[in-house]
Amino acid sequence: MRLHVDQRHERVLELVRERGSLRVSELAVELGVSAVTLRRDVEALAAQGRVHRLHGAVVWPGDTAVEGRERSEGAEGAVIGMIVPTTSYIFADIVRGAREAVAAQGGRLVLGVSGYVDAEDPVQAEHLLSGGAQGLLVAPSWFGGVPEDGQEKWLLARDVPAVLVERLAPPGNPAAVLDRVRTDRAHGAAVAVGHFASLGHRRITAVLQEGPHATQITAGYQAAVQALGLDVDKGAPTVREHGDYEASVDYLVEAVKKRRVTAALVHSDEDAIVLVPRLQACGIRVPDDLALIAYEDEVAGLSDVPLTAVAPPTRAVGEMAAKLLLERLAERRSGREPGPRQHLDLLPELRIRSSCGGETVTE
Repeated sequence: MRLHVDQRHERVLELVRERGSLRVSELAVELGVSAVTLRRDVEALAAQGRVHRLHGAVVWPGDTAVEGRERSEGAEGAVIGMIVPTTSYIFADIVRGAREAVAAQGGRLVLGVSGYVDAEDPVQAEHLLSGGAQGLLVAPSWFGGVPEDGQEKWLLARDVPAVLVERLAPPGNPAAVLDRVRTDRAHGAAVAVGHFASLGHRRITAVLQEGPHATQITAGYQAAVQALGLDVDKGAPTVREHGDYEASVDYLVEAVKKRRVTAALVHSDEDAIVLVPRLQACGIRVPDDLALIAYEDEVAGLSDVPLTAVAPPTRAVGEMAAKLLLERLAERRSGREPGPRQHLDLLPELRIRSSCGGETVTE
C-alpha cells in the first residue's frame, strides 16, 4: 500500500529523528519509493526547516556532528588556488591561516604571486585553474584596494567560486557580489586615535604609506578625531610614497616643533621603526616628545623603543576566507542552494608597548 504524501513525510521525519541522518538513496529503498520522489519530499521538508539536506543525505536539525562531517566530506580533496601580491608582511600569516584551514579539511592550497602587478593576477589565476584549482582566494593587485577601470572583469569571468581577501569591491561594482574577508582597518585606526585621547593627547596626526589600505585607515582616523573632538594637524593624515622617509621626518618635525603635535599614527610598523632614530636625531624623543602608534604589528615589538601597534588578525583572515570558499565548493558538490554571500570584516586589536609612554608593556 502506497503512503499518502503527508504520511510519507511523517515517516521520513520519524526515521531521521531516530537515526540522526540517513542517505537519501537508503531512505527511498526503505519507504519503497523512487529516489526522485524522496528527493522531492526531502526538499519540501528542508524548505520548512524540519530537516537539513547535506551532500546526498537528510539530517535531523541540530545534529552538528553529522553536519560537520558531511560538510567536511564535501570539501575533502579540494584544491584551492590562492593569489597574493607578496608572501611577505601581512600576507605570510594570511597564507599560513588559509593553508592550515584547507589542510584541516583534507584539501590542498596552491599559491600564485602577482608581485603587485595588476596584469599578473589573471595570468596566475589561469595557471592555477589549469592545474586543477576548483576555487580561488584572491588579494588582487588593486593599488587603492578597490578595482578601477574594469580590473575585476577577469575574476568574474572565471566560472569558479572566489573569495576576495583584504580587498573591497564597493557597492555598484560587479565584484561586490563576491564573498570577501578583510581586516576592518578603519576600526583599527579609530582604536589608535581613541588610545591617544585616553592618554590626554589633543593634537594628533597620521603619516601613512600609500597603497591598498591608506583609504580605510584615513577614514577611521578622520571619523575618530571628529567624534572625540580632537585637533587635527594641518594636512593630516599625510600619505607618502613607500620609502619616502625624509618627507615623513620633515613633516613630523615641523608638526611637533611648530604646531605642538604630541602623537602620531604611522603606517606601517616598518616605517615607524625607520622614523624613530631619525626623529631622535632631530631632537624629538619617542615617547617623551611624540607618542607613536604603528599600524601593522609585524616587527613593531622589535623596535629599540617597542612600538604600540594596531595588529590585524592576519591568520584569522586567511582561515575564515578559506573556510568560506570550502563551504562554497561543498554547496556545489552537494547541489545545495548557495547560502547568502558574505562580507566579513574582522577587527584588529591594539597591542600596548612603550612608544606611547606611561603604559604597561604587554605582549
